[in-house]
This record gives sequence, C-alpha cells and structure tokens, in this order.
Amino acid sequence: MAKAGVLGAGSWGTALALLLDKNGHDVTVWSIDQAEVEMLDREREHKSKLPGVKLPQTMKFTNEIQEAITDQDFMVLAVPSPFTRATAKKMAPFVKEGQKIVNVAKGIEESTLMTLSEQIEQEIPQADVAVLSGPSHAEEVGRCLPTTCVVGARTKETAEYLQKMFMNEVFRVYTSPDILGIELGGSLKNVIALAAGIADGLGYGDNTKAALITRGIAEIARLGVKMGGKIESFTGLTGIGDLIVTCASVHSRNRKAGYLIGQGRTMQQAMDEVQMVVEGVYSTKAAVKLAQKYEVQMPIIEQVNAVLFEGKSAAEAVKELMLRDGKTEHSDLPWEA
Repeated sequence: MAKAGVLGAGSWGTALALLLDKNGHDVTVWSIDQAEVEMLDREREHKSKLPGVKLPQTMKFTNEIQEAITDQDFMVLAVPSPFTRATAKKMAPFVKEGQKIVNVAKGIEESTLMTLSEQIEQEIPQADVAVLSGPSHAEEVGRCLPTTCVVGARTKETAEYLQKMFMNEVFRVYTSPDILGIELGGSLKNVIALAAGIADGLGYGDNTKAALITRGIAEIARLGVKMGGKIESFTGLTGIGDLIVTCASVHSRNRKAGYLIGQGRTMQQAMDEVQMVVEGVYSTKAAVKLAQKYEVQMPIIEQVNAVLFEGKSAAEAVKELMLRDGKTEHSDLPWEA
C-alpha cells in the first residue's frame, strides 16, 4: 500500500482518487474550495462532477494543501490546466527531493508555450514529474469501465512504479519515455475535438468527423515530431486514441463546447453552458503560436482559432478548409512515375 495525495477534486481527480483507493492505497484529496471539501466528506459523492459514483469512507478530503503532500509516496496533480502553475507554486514548499508528481491535466501555457510538466518542473525543481494520459473519460473510470492509459516519466523506474500504483483489472497502464509527445497529443487533441463538435453542431455527418480526426492527428503529429516528440506517441493511445474518444464521446466537454458554437453560441456562452473548464479553448492560441514558431501547417487548428477569437463563422471556416489547394495525403510517399 502507498500513500497518495490527489490535488484537485474535479471529475478526473475524484475518479483517479477512487481508483487508487480501490487499489488499496491511502488516499487524501485536496481541493482549494472548502465548501467542496465539506460536501465530499459529507455526501461521499460529487453530484455535480461525477454523479452516481459513491466514494468510500477510507478516502480523506482536505482544504490544507500540505496534508495532501507531506509524507505522500506520490501525488496526482489534477487541477485544470490554467491553474497548474499556480497550484505548483502552492505545492513547492512542501515537496521533498525526488517526490513523485503525476500530472493528469492537458494543456499548453499560452504565454510561455510550456507544457504542464515543464511548468511543474520549473516551479518544483526537486520533484520527479511524470504524466498520465490516454482515452479516459472520468465518468467511465469512475464506473470501473475498462480503460487504458500511458504513464510517461523521465526514468523507467518511475514509470514502472506508477504503472503498478494505478493498474488493475479495469485500468491498464503502459509506460513511455516520451513525456513531450504524450503531452502534446493530449493538449492538441482538445482543439481538434472543438472542431469535431463544431461540425456536429452544424449538422455535418460521420464523413466530416472522420476527416477531422485523421487530418487532425496529421497536424498534431507534424508539430509534435518537429518539437521532438516521437511518432509512436501520436499513433498510439495518447495520440489517435485520445483524439478519437474526445471527438466522439458525449462525455467530452471540448466536443460539447464545439457543438454549442456550431449551433450559434459564442465561445463564452458555450463555456458557461458546459460549466467545466474547456481546456481546448486555452490551448488553441498556444497551438497556433507553436505552429508559427516551428513553421508547421495546422489549418484545422488555425480555423478553430479564427472561430473562437476572430469572429469567423463556423460554416465559413469549414468552407475554407474544404477549398484549400489540393495536396498529396502523404508527402513522403514516392510516385512510381
């Protein structure tokens, strides 16, 4: 049995806390919101974020961040991506040398273009930072439906340790050394999921969504490999796998926000209606800046950015994508003649 602190009591943090508790670990969950802590301790259910999932008495909840960090064997950082850096700063005074932190949020910081693990390492240099990602909606993990993820870490030892901590008969975990590729896949797929939702909101069909998924992963992989990520990460669970589930699932907040935009809502109206952090919105501007920095063409992501922040209509964005100059699908494939 290990001692685990989970920082962030949203749907994903709560689902992973329950998973770790069922694996026999001693779990303490921190939330910045005292009212949320009291509700979880009293109700033993997160009725707004994870309804119907009962939380055992063995799980502890606290508003004191130090309690979720001190003497823990590892920590899960599960706050929404816009709050990752601020939370890491709060954590830093209490983290010991070599203490393991597993980040499970997905995003890129617009002002610095840093991934979340890079932000955590900057704020908590003494920590051993890892990531957990893959096609894994909290609503299904909380109900113990079979799910598969990947843990990325700097060392094989850390990755295999965390693999053992999370893995059970309904939650399979693979390991990878490619933290950058894992994080880029997880962050950028949220932008493509917004596009898929917009297409659904406009009333387009399966053909459209299939095109967005396949051309979307092509854009993500082009940028990711140029930045130093490995192509295997983009063709695996943390790339195409995560993209498929986020573009298609009713649980996806990014797809839902896109759907509402496709139906005519503004970005802010869509975010307000979803009532959870839509991480793809925060990653879109950063993705466009990365594309410019690394001189990579990302037409889908550029059009999503135009719809979100430049007032372009969703229908016009789709039209521009379809009328781009004709291209070969795979430029590296040779012609016989």
